[in-house]
This record gives sequence, C-alpha cells and structure tokens, in this order.
Amino acid sequence: MAAYRAPLRDMKFVFDEVLDAYSALQALPEQAEFSADLGGAILEEAARLAENVLAPLNSPGDKQGCDFHPASRTVSTPAGFAAAYRQFAEGGWTALACATEFGGQGLPHVLNMMVEEMVCSANLSLGMYPGLTHGAINALTQHGARDLQERFLPNLISGKWTGTMCLTEPQCGTDLGLIRTRAVPQADGSYALSGTKIWITGGEHDLVENIVHLVLAKLPDAPDSVKGISLFVVPKILQDGSRNPAFCGGLEHKMGIRGSATCVMNFEGARGWLVGAPNEGLRCMFTMMNSARLMVGLQGLGIAERAYQISLGFARERLQSRSLSGPKAADKPADPIIVHPDVRRNLLRQKVMIEGCRALAYFTGLHADIAHGHADVAVRQQADDLVQLLTPVVKAFLTDEGFQCANDGLQVLGGSGYTQDWGIEQLVRDARITMIYEGTNGIQALDLVGRKLALGGGRAVRGFFALVEAWLKSNPAAPHHAAVSQALARLQQATGWIATQGMQDPEQAGAAATPYLRLFALTCLGWLWSRMAAVAQLQLEQGSAETLFYGAKLKSADFFVARMLVETEALLAEVLSGKATLMAFGEEEFAA
Repeated sequence: MAAYRAPLRDMKFVFDEVLDAYSALQALPEQAEFSADLGGAILEEAARLAENVLAPLNSPGDKQGCDFHPASRTVSTPAGFAAAYRQFAEGGWTALACATEFGGQGLPHVLNMMVEEMVCSANLSLGMYPGLTHGAINALTQHGARDLQERFLPNLISGKWTGTMCLTEPQCGTDLGLIRTRAVPQADGSYALSGTKIWITGGEHDLVENIVHLVLAKLPDAPDSVKGISLFVVPKILQDGSRNPAFCGGLEHKMGIRGSATCVMNFEGARGWLVGAPNEGLRCMFTMMNSARLMVGLQGLGIAERAYQISLGFARERLQSRSLSGPKAADKPADPIIVHPDVRRNLLRQKVMIEGCRALAYFTGLHADIAHGHADVAVRQQADDLVQLLTPVVKAFLTDEGFQCANDGLQVLGGSGYTQDWGIEQLVRDARITMIYEGTNGIQALDLVGRKLALGGGRAVRGFFALVEAWLKSNPAAPHHAAVSQALARLQQATGWIATQGMQDPEQAGAAATPYLRLFALTCLGWLWSRMAAVAQLQLEQGSAETLFYGAKLKSADFFVARMLVETEALLAEVLSGKATLMAFGEEEFAA
C-alpha cells in the first residue's frame, strides 16, 4: 500500500480559514488559551504518528487479523499493534479532549476529531480500540456516580485501560427493548450480569491489562421494553485483581477491519455497577451512541481520503492509451491515465466529496465544543441543536461517501485495484461496515426525520435554515450563491412535506427518510463549498502566493455544484413521491 500523507493543508484550511475555529474556541472560557501554534503543533505530531507508526501496520494487520484462543478465551491482535497502541497512549492521544479532572488534556473535541480522521486513514482497525473507549468515557463522565468516575476514568483516559459498548444481542440490534441480558442486585450494591452480546468491538484483546464494558441489561422487575433498560459498568479485572466472568466466546469473521477484535461476549454472572438511574439506560446509551456515530462518520472520511491518495498516485503513474486531445509524442506510446476524462471524473468526485465532508464534520465538531463550553446558555442551546440535527447526517452521509469514494478509487486502478497489492480493496471492505456501525444508515435517516426534525418543536431545523439564510444574505456575491439558495429551497420544501405528511402517516416520512438525508447533506455541502470558494477567491484577490491551492478550491466548487449539487432536484422528487411505490408492493410480489 502506498504511503499515507496526512492532508494537513486542507485540514487547516477548513479549521482556520473557513470556520475561523480558533476565534470561536478562544471565546469559550475553557479554551481561552488554545492557539493556532498549539493546534498546529498537535496536528503535525499526530500526522507523524499516523504516517510513520500506524499506517505501516494497516495492511499487515488486515492480512494477519486477530486470533481467538478457546482454551484461555483470550484474543491476540496482529503483530505490532500492542507496541503501536502503547506509543499512542503514552503520547497522550487517548486523553486529548478528556476532562482535566481525571487526567485529560481538556483540548477541543473538534481537534480530537481531526486527529481521529488521520488515525482512521492510517489504520482504522487499530484506531477502533481507543476510539470506542471514548463512548465509555463520555457515558461515565455524564452519568456515572462519583466513585465510579474516580475508579474508572483515570485509567480509561490515560489509555491504560480500554472500554467497550455492549448493546447488541443475537436476537436484537436496533430494537434494544428486546434485550435479554439480566442484572440481579447483590447485597454489596453490585449486580450480577448474565447474557450474551455480539459485535462487541475490542471486547477482548491483548493491548491493555483491563477492559471496561458498558453493558445494557434489564433489572428483574424492569418493564419489558426500552423503558426497562439500565446501563452497567463491568470491568474485565476486578479491584482485587480477580477475573470477572465476562468472557469472549469467539470472534466474528468479518469481511473487513480484521485487525479490530469484534467479539461475542458472554457475561456469566459478572459483577457490574449501575451507571445512572435504574431503567434510564436508554438515555445513557445515547450519550455513547452519539459520540460513536460522529466517530464512525470520521471513519468514512478517513477511508475516503486514503483511497483518494492511492488512486491519485496510481493515475499519475499508470500509462495507458493516448489522450483524446493534445500533442502525441512519437517517443511516448501512452499517457498517464489522469489525462482521461472518466478517470478525472472519478478522482474529482472523490476530491470534492472528501473536502466537503471534512468541512461538515469539523463544523459539527466545533459546535459540539460550543455546546459544551460557551458561557451563554442560549448559544449553547443553538449549538447543541445543530449537533443533534447533524449527527445522523454526518454518520450516514460520510460513511456512504467513504464507501463510494473507496469504490471510485478502486475503479481508477482497474484490475490492479481488485488485487491486494495496492491495498485499496482492503479500504472497500473496511468502508462497507461503517454504513452499518452504530445503527444502519437507514436508521440514521429515520432518526433525522422522526426525531431530529421535531427537536424543540422544529427549533433545530429552523435554526439551521436561519443560519444558512443569514450567510447567503450577508454574502450575495459568494460563488454559487444562486445554486445554494435553490438547493436550500428544495430542502425546505422537502422538510415541509415531511412535517405535514409524516404527521398524518408515519410511513410517508419513513419512505422519504433516506433521500431526505442525502438532500440535507448535499445542501450542507453546497453551502460549505460556497463558503470555501469565497475564502479562496478572497485569498487570490489579495495576492496569495498559494495560487495552485486556492485555484483548485474554486474549480472544485464548480465541479461540486455542476455535478453533485444538481442531485438535489432528483432527491426532492423522490421525497415528494411518498410511500406509494414502496408500500403498494405486496410482500408476495417480491418473489414474483
């Protein structure tokens, strides 16, 4: 696999020049001293770690995979993973955005997202271990009793221990009301948990001495529905050093992300402690899930970037056929395939979607910081509304595009892409699961239309519309102003249709959900591309020496608007078509 290079210039462009993130963060009391010098130094160091330590282990880790040892019920990770993880943890990367009270560095969450993007590009399998730990950290930070926080958070934040999210069971996935794992109260205040969980990332491995499981279970007298779910913290190793009976029963045999141990976990009367109030596990779970969903979106972005780098390098070097125009030198029997229009179509589609998705991810992450730390409660509410609204969009759209970009990259390589020699087939396999992780993308779309549009009585989506409208009003000469305004009008029309039709018939909203989410995402990207193009245009007008970089931004915006934003017209038509062509099809007719 070709060497990975972190796209620092574009990352800094979005963060600093487009979002003006340093100014926004410095307005937060906890981030008042966060500077461009500090942020830049951290990103450059993260890039070196990703490029030189994590990336070289990616392909070997995929080929070797993880091994389950039935006699000891333990799992070993690929060669080199343990040493790389130690270097990652010892460098403080697990603690970057965590609370200083428990040993974290207290840096912005959006900065941590930028580091996560690089980790996901370099080695998604290895990045899964510390990545899922953040869900456990967030749940304990927001819902755990003080004694549980003091007991678990320091070692989770330092990376000495890792964490898991144990939700899914063999008989249920998204419908968690069907879980069967039980938690029986014990005399000492703990609970004995019994049951089986599946698809547990990092449920067992050899990177750390202890693994802390966050487990959904039902108390004996709990309602037999989602209202009867409670959350428990269940460590692999108890405080006295004894082994808690929470064992790996085997590894899932996956098509991708093979260096990440995805386990069947059997809880055999394992001791655990309640996190939050009894029967309030669903609320606690969403703290973990929302964090994980943004992380999975970054997985899609990271894979897309890696695939683009591989396919771009190949297209520049691979000689095949002659250009359809231009001089034909007698001493050159073929041209690099980058001269061919269809190859350029694949490459440019990757480039503009990656850069647009990066802007959307960082925009969402920045507002997560504002929602957490701004002094004004009204500003916090507005920012939280945006994060809640955009979380399903980031998760679903960035993973859809991660898989599509990896496929586009493989297509550029032709037959070479279908082999293991170039590594892009691994990225296609790895990317495919991200569309399923933490709730399938269809579930994300249902969450958007069923919950997030109704948030605050429609307050969140109205706030988003007002934000984009205000920017368009203040920037009438911005590139592609008319196209973005038109896309926004389509999104508003679709939103109104769902609001009226969905109230009368929920199946109408369900039928419209997936095209609506994509319509929402493309409109967001259109707005962000207009913003990026406006910055680039201003820089060129002011005489910037980076004419190649900023000129490419303007041309990328042109490509996005001409070839991608035009999808919004068809997506609106699909939304407005309603459920008729879906639900009128009888079940028996599928086999006809």
